[in-house]
Amino acid sequence: MPRKPKHPCSYPGCPNLTDGRYCSEHEKAESRNDYKYRRNKDVHKRYGRAWKRIRDKYVKTHPVCELCYQKGIIVPVDEVHHIVPLSEGGTHDPDNLISLCKSCHAKIHGARGDYQHHKTIYVYEK
Repeated sequence: MPRKPKHPCSYPGCPNLTDGRYCSEHEKAESRNDYKYRRNKDVHKRYGRAWKRIRDKYVKTHPVCELCYQKGIIVPVDEVHHIVPLSEGGTHDPDNLISLCKSCHAKIHGARGDYQHHKTIYVYEK
């Protein structure tokens, strides 16, 4: 089967042809740039080395997804989630944390509307 023709790199002024969005010369720079603008700069202050220590300590005491465990399913932890987000006044206190698998974490943020930029309140069952 024939391949699709190459198209110009999306980087402004770049004449190189590529199969993807950016040529190999600009791909790494654009992914770094994309990450820089995707998250708020205050996030790096809130989620630093101290958060990693708190998260690791919490995972040791809660090694399975807490929502799946309530349903009788044992799934290892992928994420530690703040019940009340830091941006809304939450803390790193263990009472405000819940260990989740990637699926449950995505469901919670989807229900909250975080991916669509509208905030709705999600009621946790703990």
